[in-house]
Amino acid sequence: MPRTEDFRVVGLDCAEEVAALRKALADAPGVHRLDFDILNARMSVAFDGDAITPDEIVARVAKTGLKAIPWAERMEDQNQSWWADHGRLVTTAVSGTLLAAGFVVHWVLHGSFIDALTSGHGVAGHRFPLAAVAIYLAAMAAGAWYLAPRALGAARRLQPDMNLLMLVAAVGAVVIGEWFEGATVVFLFSVALLLEHWSVGRARRAIGALLDLTPPTARTVCPHHGDVHEVGVDEVDVGAVCVVRPGERIPLDGAVTKGATTVNQAPITGESAPVPKTVGDEVYAGTINEGGAIEFEVTRPADDTTLARIVHLVQETRSRRAPTQQWVDRFARYYTPAMMAVALAVAVAPPLALGAGWMRWLYRALVILVIACPCAMVISTPVGIVSALTSAARNGVLVKGGLYLEAAGRTRAVALDKTGTLTHGRPEVQEVVSLEGHPPEEVLERAAALEVHSQHPLAKAVLRRAEQDGVAFTPADEFQEFRGEGAEARVNGRRYWIGSHRMMHDEGVETAADHRQAEAMEDVGHSVVAVGHDDHVCGLISLADGLRPDAAAAVDALRQAGVEAVVMLTGDNHGTADAVARAVGVEQVHAELLPEGKLEAVKALVAEHEHVAMIGDGINDAPAMAAATYGVAMGAMGTDVAIEAADVTLVADDLLKLPWLIRHARRALRVIKQNIAFALGLKALFIGLTFFGLATLWMAIVADMGASLLVIFNSLRLLRPGRE
Repeated sequence: MPRTEDFRVVGLDCAEEVAALRKALADAPGVHRLDFDILNARMSVAFDGDAITPDEIVARVAKTGLKAIPWAERMEDQNQSWWADHGRLVTTAVSGTLLAAGFVVHWVLHGSFIDALTSGHGVAGHRFPLAAVAIYLAAMAAGAWYLAPRALGAARRLQPDMNLLMLVAAVGAVVIGEWFEGATVVFLFSVALLLEHWSVGRARRAIGALLDLTPPTARTVCPHHGDVHEVGVDEVDVGAVCVVRPGERIPLDGAVTKGATTVNQAPITGESAPVPKTVGDEVYAGTINEGGAIEFEVTRPADDTTLARIVHLVQETRSRRAPTQQWVDRFARYYTPAMMAVALAVAVAPPLALGAGWMRWLYRALVILVIACPCAMVISTPVGIVSALTSAARNGVLVKGGLYLEAAGRTRAVALDKTGTLTHGRPEVQEVVSLEGHPPEEVLERAAALEVHSQHPLAKAVLRRAEQDGVAFTPADEFQEFRGEGAEARVNGRRYWIGSHRMMHDEGVETAADHRQAEAMEDVGHSVVAVGHDDHVCGLISLADGLRPDAAAAVDALRQAGVEAVVMLTGDNHGTADAVARAVGVEQVHAELLPEGKLEAVKALVAEHEHVAMIGDGINDAPAMAAATYGVAMGAMGTDVAIEAADVTLVADDLLKLPWLIRHARRALRVIKQNIAFALGLKALFIGLTFFGLATLWMAIVADMGASLLVIFNSLRLLRPGRE
């Protein structure tokens, strides 16, 4: 029967292990698909249960020198296996200690520090003391504890990797009597593997820190007696009411039912300012209640909160590898056997062709094997990608893998939807115009008195403005609505009406000046609401979809980030579109577009600029987002569809995060290219030195370990947001 099962693979830290696992399972009967998540050391196997069993999969993994554990049993194994967490550190420390002890014994018994350090090069008849040889062998055995099984697995598969390179170099050093240098090679490579393991572990801990944002318990209110009980968040049902005190983290997603406060959403969205919350507003797990005590009704279970979905998404990003990472993996696959062939040629060609000394050229071949290790190059990309993705998630930007991070770094054009992206997606009062001597406050008060009875979006906008301006009003009496035109009611005993420009005309009280004023508002794309009574029009209220306060700054920041073209796409009329474009500084506008029109516009942008981002709501703009190089969804807080639809999601409604992402992605690409260039350049330099006899084994391994260390720390800089 077809099934999919996950395994935790102990020691799964880089692409070398992934390649080994693919080789071991690719030809296994019944295995259909393999997916790897290095960040969580997880391997997903889709297989036919009638052809192969999970135990057989575990056995095949064991032949690579790795250990696979069914995912459901991973926590039990982690709790029991202290060695799994600390074994690398122990074996490396033992190897280093024995290496130092062997050197001291060699020095003391032989009597010369220089001879011990140089392994007796240039000293006729130099012999290693037997005790020193034994200690060096023990140092090599400890350092090769994790190296040897993988190297032997690579040899059996006829797929040379960096583990096999190092083992061959160490054995070769022993064959030619370079005990100190052989032990040094193994120890320093063990240090390099430990650093690699540590760097991936740090990235794992950075993601795990997101999970720690959610408190383990919640205070629930008993619906019958009002008692408060503290229970685990996993035990809280949807619909339960929870209490959160000031300074505490909110345990689950929900809607406020009692109280008012401000909430720090920075841990999830990256917003710098606390967000006011009152009855009816949504709150999210992991955010911090900074104001008063509140009660909220739970709307999502613990495993489906916004934070849980974000963490799940970030954990899966490693499966979408960047083109640079794919190139590095392909390069390493051919590079390693090629360098082994070069080393073999160096070992045998000069002695056979020129009669040169066998030991000298064999030693130089071993130096080439050591410096040829692709560790620094292979690890440079995944650590950089994981660090950059983690930093982006911390700042409220979810990127679904290195593929889209690299796409963001190459962005040359951006297409923006208007409604819900540049604007809030709901009408707001733009202006209140007084007529016939009625002050604006009175016009707004009369309008609110009538609109309090309506559910129309324009009515709600009027009421929001009245509340914002502190305008007090008494609800009108005898309210009567005229669908499509407006409404009328009595305020303080007098009939007032409110409605469209057409209703103002039909009431018969519109003057030429009133008409010109209303047309001027409509010409810039605003909707007009008139307020009046039987004698005249008291005032006009213009409404339009309100601009996001950061829209103009975001467009300017996109240009400063090097984006060549910023284009607005909308289904709205030209007047409204042009007004919004002027307000935010967008020069290219395509208005009155159906979804098919947006799709064609994005295709044209891709043909002209190649690397194009499309920003929309993740639902209506799906065709255009799919046609772009990558799609960006606004406002994923609480929105499943937005998270699933887009390649990049801005968790909060913050357009400024897009230019931040572009600069952050470009920084990540620079770091990765620096790493690759440095690793390859160092290897080329040492190979050149080797041909002239100027490089030694321990110099090569120090250089290789130093390169690995530098690219790791250079990549981990991306965990910090930098100065984007």
